Amino acid sequence: MSSSRSGLLAGGNFIVDHVKIIDAYPDQDMLASILGQTQANGGGPYNVLKDLAAMGATFPLAAAGMVGEDDNGRWIREDCRVHGINTAQLHATKERATSYTDAMTVAGTGRRTFFHQRGANALFDVPHVDFRNSSARIFHLGYLMLLDTLDSFAPDGRTHASHLLEQALLAGLETSVDMVSTEHPQFREIALSALPYTHHLMLNEVEAARVLHRSIPADQPAALLSAASDLLGLGVRQSVTVHTEHGCASVTITGEKLHQPSLLIPPGYSKGATGAGDAFAAGLLYGLHEHLSLAERLQLAVCTAAASLADPTPSAGLRPVSECLALAAEFGFRK
Repeated sequence: MSSSRSGLLAGGNFIVDHVKIIDAYPDQDMLASILGQTQANGGGPYNVLKDLAAMGATFPLAAAGMVGEDDNGRWIREDCRVHGINTAQLHATKERATSYTDAMTVAGTGRRTFFHQRGANALFDVPHVDFRNSSARIFHLGYLMLLDTLDSFAPDGRTHASHLLEQALLAGLETSVDMVSTEHPQFREIALSALPYTHHLMLNEVEAARVLHRSIPADQPAALLSAASDLLGLGVRQSVTVHTEHGCASVTITGEKLHQPSLLIPPGYSKGATGAGDAFAAGLLYGLHEHLSLAERLQLAVCTAAASLADPTPSAGLRPVSECLALAAEFGFRK
C-alpha cells in the first residue's frame, strides 16, 4: 500500500432515506400516526462519507456507486457536492430508479424498521469502479447482502464483491467491508468469499452471528471478542470489529484485543438510531486513516455513534471530532 495515498473511496449503497417518526409500531392491519418526517442520506458508503465530512475530515472523500437518472439521484449528487464529496465514480442509469428506504422510527424508543427499494444499487458492479483514477488510501465497501450484482457469484465460485475488493488490493488500497442485517439465504457464503480480500471488517453482533452460525450476546465482552477472533481466523487481513449498542470488541492480526463500552446515553437524548452503525464505521475509518491506536479509534467510534443518536436522520447529529470525543466526558461509558 502506497504511503502517498490519502483519502477514502466509499462504494456500494447510495440511498435516499425517508425517515418517519411514528408514535408506535403497529400490529398488522393497525394504524400508527406519523409525527414528523425528513429526507436524508442513506446507505453505508453515503452515510460514512457524510459523517466524515461533518467530522471535519481533512482527507479527500469520494463516492462510487449507482443512482438513477431521476430527482432522487440528482439530490444525492448535489448533496455530495455541497459536502465536498467527489462523485466522478457515482454513475447514473436510466434502467432503475434511485434506491430509497422508508425508515420508521418509534418516537419513544428510537427503534427503527426499514422498508427498502433496492433500485439502481442492484446494478452496481466491478467495472463501475476504476481504482486507477483514485488516489484514496482506503476503499470502504458496504453493504454486503444488499448489492444484488456484487453479492452474486461469478463462474469461479467467488462473489463479484470479492473481485472488486481484490482489484482494490492490487491497486494498493486498504479495504474495509460492512454488511447489513438481513435474512439473506447465502449470507455466510457471501461473507466468506469477501473476507480474504478485506483488511478491516466491521459488523454488528447479528451479522457476526450469521457468519459464524452461533448466537452472540450483545452485552458480553468475552463473547464479542471471541466472535471477532473467529472472524479474523476466516481470512480477514488486519482487524475485525464487532459493535453493539453496548459497545464494541476488536481483534487485530498483531494480537491486540480490546473491548470498548458505549457511552451511557441519558434518557431523552436519542432521537433515533438510524445510521448509528455507519457513524460507528465513520469513526473507525477516521481512526484507521489517521493512524490512531486501536484504543483511540474504538473510543472515537463509540463517540461518533453516540453523536448520531442526537438526530433521527443518519448524519445530521455528527459534529467535529473534538466535539464527538467530548461526549465521553459529558456522558461517561457504560460499565
